Amino acid sequence: MTDQDLAAVDIRRLEPGNLTRAYGLDMKLLHPWNGLTAPFRGAWCVLRPGDVSVAHAHHEHEIFIGMAGSAEVVTGDRRHAFAAGDIVFLRPGIEHHLVNAPGHDEDFSYYAIWWDREMSAEFVAHENGEAGSRD
Repeated sequence: MTDQDLAAVDIRRLEPGNLTRAYGLDMKLLHPWNGLTAPFRGAWCVLRPGDVSVAHAHHEHEIFIGMAGSAEVVTGDRRHAFAAGDIVFLRPGIEHHLVNAPGHDEDFSYYAIWWDREMSAEFVAHENGEAGSRD
């Protein structure tokens, strides 16, 4: 392996024992990650059997990418099946939460990605070397 190979790829391992309990599920935020700048934020999320995430709405756009298992995305009074391989897009302002119903015997793992104009502007400023950009 060359120095160029090391610089080109930086893998962050899942580390299942190193997740934080927050918002009704287990998770690991993408940031901070030294050297990574992005116009979005993200988190690896694991909804254990019987878990219900905290219902919330926000101004960011959000995508969930189902990685393993199955659950439901709840918006208002509607429940939407969500399984590994599915992608969910949530527009800003939509109250939502996820449910891994009691009786499911497996974790539901997904990746959440969210973004807004401010994150995009910070990314562009950083890439352009402008003062005041955030790392």
